[in-house]
Amino acid sequence: MARSSKVAASQQRAGLGFVSPSVLVLLALVVYPLFYGFYISMFKTNLRNMWNFVGLKYFVQALSDSDFIHTISVTLLFAVLVVAGNLLLGTALALLLNTNIRFRVVLRAILILPWLFPDVVVAILFKWIYDPLYGLLNFALTSVHLIDHPIVWFGDSNLAFSAVVLSCIWKGYPLVMILVLAGLQSIPKDRYEAAQLDGAGLANQFRYVTFPGLVPVLAVSVILDFVWWFKHFTIVWLMTAGGPIDATKVVSIDIYRIAFTNFDFGRAAALAVIVFFICLAFSIVYRRLVRDTEV
Repeated sequence: MARSSKVAASQQRAGLGFVSPSVLVLLALVVYPLFYGFYISMFKTNLRNMWNFVGLKYFVQALSDSDFIHTISVTLLFAVLVVAGNLLLGTALALLLNTNIRFRVVLRAILILPWLFPDVVVAILFKWIYDPLYGLLNFALTSVHLIDHPIVWFGDSNLAFSAVVLSCIWKGYPLVMILVLAGLQSIPKDRYEAAQLDGAGLANQFRYVTFPGLVPVLAVSVILDFVWWFKHFTIVWLMTAGGPIDATKVVSIDIYRIAFTNFDFGRAAALAVIVFFICLAFSIVYRRLVRDTEV
């Protein structure tokens, strides 16, 4: 009995030894920055020689500031539209790649390319496409006589917002496509055979076999995609810098300007903490809704 307890204790110590490096890395790269960010948010500071304690002042100001509420609403609309576009396009392409079409491997390699491009490259590429003078989009629309004169896509608030959303969908759909494709290949084939024996067509097979099998994958895809695009910065900043008239000013741009233009790091940290809790709340609520649906 004593020997078995010693063996169990030795195995426990060995297990702790194996996981401790990962735990230390998580503490250094995730937990510490989170707590340090919350700590900074309670000070008016330039991170050097000014540390004036203000408590929760910046949180109260942010939640009562109409400009910040507007920025959050723009960010929420942006994230929802991009996630919806990624979900629809990624799922459709995954269903296509799951069939026995020709050159499936080549298509899979081509369709994953947008995710491999850096955000800077995507932003520059689409700025060229939308350029009013020599952009590809205006040239194509003029060639088929859909427009008579070039459109300044970033000069109108609605057009600029739509252009940024479409660019981000092009960048983001491959992640959803890969996850859904993996989910499709994990669904047992005998379920489809049983559905066919019961006389189910393609629509009913998707409704009663494919979609239920994809629910866990779609839940993870939506959570990861929403959190990623809700806090996204690079593409929006490089394409529009939040303009015109703050039509594309997402919350990450607001945080960047407050921190590195106004050097108000405490207030910027408070806004970042609010964004963190918004993403966390969305993840918790969405997972509970999906779990309740599955039950």
